[in-house]
Amino acid sequence: MDRILLKNITNTFSIILFSWYFKNKRDLPWRNTTDSYKIWLSEIILQQTQIKHGLPYYLRFIEKYPDVKALSSASENDILKMWEGLGYYSRARNLHKTARIVTNDLDGKFPLTYFELLKLPGIGDYSASAISSFSNNELVSVVDGNVYRFISRLFGINTPINTSKSLKQFKEVTMKLISQDNPSDFNQAIMEFGALICKPATPSCSVCIFNDQCYAYKNDVVFDFPYKLKTKKSINRFFNYLVFVSEDGLTVVEKRSKKGIWQNLYQFPLFESYQLVDLIEINKQVESLEYISSPSGSIELFKNQSIVHKLSHQNISISFWIIKIKSLNTNSISFNKINSFPFPKPISNFLSIFNLQ
Repeated sequence: MDRILLKNITNTFSIILFSWYFKNKRDLPWRNTTDSYKIWLSEIILQQTQIKHGLPYYLRFIEKYPDVKALSSASENDILKMWEGLGYYSRARNLHKTARIVTNDLDGKFPLTYFELLKLPGIGDYSASAISSFSNNELVSVVDGNVYRFISRLFGINTPINTSKSLKQFKEVTMKLISQDNPSDFNQAIMEFGALICKPATPSCSVCIFNDQCYAYKNDVVFDFPYKLKTKKSINRFFNYLVFVSEDGLTVVEKRSKKGIWQNLYQFPLFESYQLVDLIEINKQVESLEYISSPSGSIELFKNQSIVHKLSHQNISISFWIIKIKSLNTNSISFNKINSFPFPKPISNFLSIFNLQ
């Protein structure tokens, strides 16, 4: 790390950054409030999510649940349905838990300090720093992916950012740079600069206000930062969804209760295999299910192909097997009501096509 640069730039960094930020910042709704509920909601939604994708969700949540009490009164199914398509559904479950804790245990008042916020479900260092800074102007630096990238390039920090050591180091550096008088705008500004100028694949180095000092730019190693340790190899999984269609328009869905991906979301009956399977194997699985009251009329693979859904460390090959049947036993629902359930994105995408047929 270039410690001489850090020492030399400490007193002027925030001034230079503010001059850029107040001219170039995006007008975003959570920047026009100090309401900790709205700031918390935006930060949870924007974890692992780009602003352009998360903004419509934020606006829908605020419209339906204008305060934490309204959010706490919703069911988990309601929240998961609203969250459908955003991914990382543990965020939605923790959102609901936190809303109820704040409403029932904290008299509806959101904590404003970093250490109090850390006690709530789904809130770690980043979220606690952001919420306390933006709502309470607390003197704490916010380190997200944009900050990691910008600061590692500027000072040539080669500590792997996917290690516990990196957070402490980057917090120490940014706390030396932060504006003592205006930490809220400083944190917004440094994240905005990383998002708009010091971008991952297409950084605007030629117009960067720090390019005459940037270690990575001067040494032509911009794309070497931030440094990450290699992660474990992705595993391959094979999901076979059994989509029953009875003559009277009924089907079967079930809640995915086990821990892991898509917990508490709904799905069609699932048969997970070790590899892609054929019609013979699917037919065996169908015949073993107790809620079928008659032999299936036909089984076919939807569009005669599987799709691949990529998650962090998982590649899931998904097959939707359409099983036409005369009638079903209990636990069946009408296809007309199926859209009221929260589903993982691959199933939602399937339904949007299948319902048109």
